Amino acid sequence: MLTKDLEQIGFNEKEASLYLAALELGESNIQQLAKKSGVKRTTAYDIIESLKKKGFMTQISKNKKMSFSAVDPRKLESEIEDRRSIVKRAMPELLAIANSLDSKPKVSFFEGYDGIKEVYKDTLKYTDQELLAWVAEEAVEFFDVDFLNNIYLPKRIEKKIWVRAIAPNVPAMRSYHEIDEKSLRKTRLTEEDAFGLDVEINLYGKSRIAVMSFEEGFGMIIESKKIFNTLKNIFEMNWKSLGSR
Repeated sequence: MLTKDLEQIGFNEKEASLYLAALELGESNIQQLAKKSGVKRTTAYDIIESLKKKGFMTQISKNKKMSFSAVDPRKLESEIEDRRSIVKRAMPELLAIANSLDSKPKVSFFEGYDGIKEVYKDTLKYTDQELLAWVAEEAVEFFDVDFLNNIYLPKRIEKKIWVRAIAPNVPAMRSYHEIDEKSLRKTRLTEEDAFGLDVEINLYGKSRIAVMSFEEGFGMIIESKKIFNTLKNIFEMNWKSLGSR
């Protein structure tokens, strides 16, 4: 449908209807255009003004009577070519701006327990990859254990996402450690006093860091290759120092 085609190149619905009506009628007055296009007369004036500013409608005055005419549709093709040339000319600077933004860490915040669930779900997008985690006991104490055990864990196993986890040596985490094999996980326990983490940190997707603060009720995702690599190196040193515990 021509109206939809015109909307695809920048016309709104009413502009498209009026332009097509003017094209079909030729030189015509406001009443004729409004009737043909189905646009209310009071609205038609504003739409025509918009089309005139865009260069797709002309106004003709004869004997104090006003009429309007659609500009040759070939102007549409010319207009698109002009826009393409402008974009092509501006592209190097646009890419330079985009590249400068890409070099900065991107941080997304998620409020509440539902927000923390969204953070967990994000880690499931990177299938057949390893996830590194510093696990906090607070996940069991303050968060939705049913979500972790019956929703998140089965989906992670289904997507074959292996986990290496470092957790404090406390009863809840020892129970966590006991089901490692069937959970596609390897856990190493560290002394509670030496752990010192009140939040959970996940490293995944080669550049993404998830931080979950369960007691405070928020999560965040940081996307940064440099921060990811730094934390991964710290994790690997921590992992190695714990041997096969």
